[in-house]
Amino acid sequence: MNKDKFRLWILVTIVSISGFSQGMLLPLIAVIFEKGGVSSSLNGLNAIALYIGILLISPFMEAPLRKYGYKPTIIFGGGLVVLALAMFPVWKSFWFWFCLRALIGIGDHALHFATQTWITSSSPADKRGRNVSLYGLFFGIGFASGPLMTPLVNINESLPFIVSSLLCFIGWVFVFTLKNEFPEQEVGINSFLNTIKRFSKTMKVGWVAFLPPFCYGFLESSLNGSFPVYALRMDIDVAKVSIMLTVFAVGGIITQLPLGVLSDTYGRRNLLMVILLLGFFTFTSASIFEHSFIGLFVSFLLSGMVVGSTFSLGISYMTDLVPRNLLATGNLLCGIFFSLGSLSGPIIGGLFIQFFKGISFFYIISTMLLTLSIILYVFGKKTFPMVEQQNS
Repeated sequence: MNKDKFRLWILVTIVSISGFSQGMLLPLIAVIFEKGGVSSSLNGLNAIALYIGILLISPFMEAPLRKYGYKPTIIFGGGLVVLALAMFPVWKSFWFWFCLRALIGIGDHALHFATQTWITSSSPADKRGRNVSLYGLFFGIGFASGPLMTPLVNINESLPFIVSSLLCFIGWVFVFTLKNEFPEQEVGINSFLNTIKRFSKTMKVGWVAFLPPFCYGFLESSLNGSFPVYALRMDIDVAKVSIMLTVFAVGGIITQLPLGVLSDTYGRRNLLMVILLLGFFTFTSASIFEHSFIGLFVSFLLSGMVVGSTFSLGISYMTDLVPRNLLATGNLLCGIFFSLGSLSGPIIGGLFIQFFKGISFFYIISTMLLTLSIILYVFGKKTFPMVEQQNS
């Protein structure tokens, strides 16, 4: 195995461990708080702590990455996640857990920002969709496994946190085997003012590519943070909730790589428009069949298959539109928009469940997917010729 393949496999492996911890935390803590009598809106507030951490650290991430390189950034992020996960059993407190989730957000963002940029900057154009989809695939495998830990709360509340921290530690150790590399540099690149200027340049060129990560963040956090509360109030037990969330993630795993390869051939924008529109139909069907376990099972599986690749396709689309010297900034903005979507998901979902009891929770998601598909159709085609030029 050559060094590029070895590095890719190490990076996607640690991302899968990170996905596992994220996939576990959202439904696990939502269930613990719901059983403890915490309101759905406060439950949603606690869920956004991870994304607050991401947003707080985002403006300060690019300079250390360029100064110290990919490997130290990943080591810092992974170590912080392991430490925070191990601290959960120490003290069961709403605000203590809020702070720990914020620390995990900071660590996860450092880890994902560095791995995304490393993979996108080192991938040739004709394999970019495939490599980024592998990144998404392994994150999805980890994320799909996470909710399966939720029933362990019935044995011991500390057990899922201990298992997750140990797995993250194992993945973290493998990063030390990699040789450090640095992103493409520019004169004066490390000044905060230049970071803001690059944010502006990157937004002008690739703003439409940041909407799919926003949408996926909203989708993922509302499903994992708010749907368990909605389901428990509909008398769906915890085991079935964890199955639903796992089925959605498995759907994304099934199609992640095929969709990435298709995007290399037919274009990211075209594929994104199609899968978002199909996602609108599948989540609308979930609202129709929400009282049927089989109906929800099928709807979640199909939904995962069509929209489970939204984030990785958004990253690939951004990479097509943004110059190489702005790739780090573009990846950072993908993380920021994902966080903004993730922040709004549990808040809107929690408020919706609390105040609109007669309306299906799934209408929020289906409406967003349809809206984004229309935006890509109207505005995305203006930038798509640039993609063709860069790939030609």
